[in-house]
Amino acid sequence: MIAFGSLLPLAAESALGSRVQIVAVLVTALMLLVVLELVRRRRLVERYALLWMTVAAVLLVLAIWTDLLSWASDLMGIDVPSNALFLAAFGVAFLLLLHFSVATSRLGEETKILAQEVARLDEELRQMRAGSRNGSGQGAEVPERAPGEDPGSSARSRPSTTDQ
Repeated sequence: MIAFGSLLPLAAESALGSRVQIVAVLVTALMLLVVLELVRRRRLVERYALLWMTVAAVLLVLAIWTDLLSWASDLMGIDVPSNALFLAAFGVAFLLLLHFSVATSRLGEETKILAQEVARLDEELRQMRAGSRNGSGQGAEVPERAPGEDPGSSARSRPSTTDQ
């Protein structure tokens, strides 16, 4: 609370309207609460929660201390501070989309590998059942394994999901 109280004089000196500033502070505080609630309900993983909480904290600082946004936009050579904020938000959104595209591609590949493994195991199980119905007691077409070989060792020749 001491840090928040020390920032209030900075907020009072800003050129931004106080009503807009109060709304911005309330919206970013609400954003922080929503992220915390999503983490509490286990709907959002902690690594993404950290990202969203960082974004919300930066927005909260900029909502309180608007001179910082003006200084940053001057540093980047942008005349209007809101344009600098828009450019930064666009960059963050682009990076998030790129990250989620990579994650989606990886998950799609993992799903394909798992579906192939399930199909292989299902076929092996069907062959074992068909062999036991023939009266031989064991599947005639089940591939032989070396003694001590793990039944899932053929799956290890393919890249595992943790390798990707």
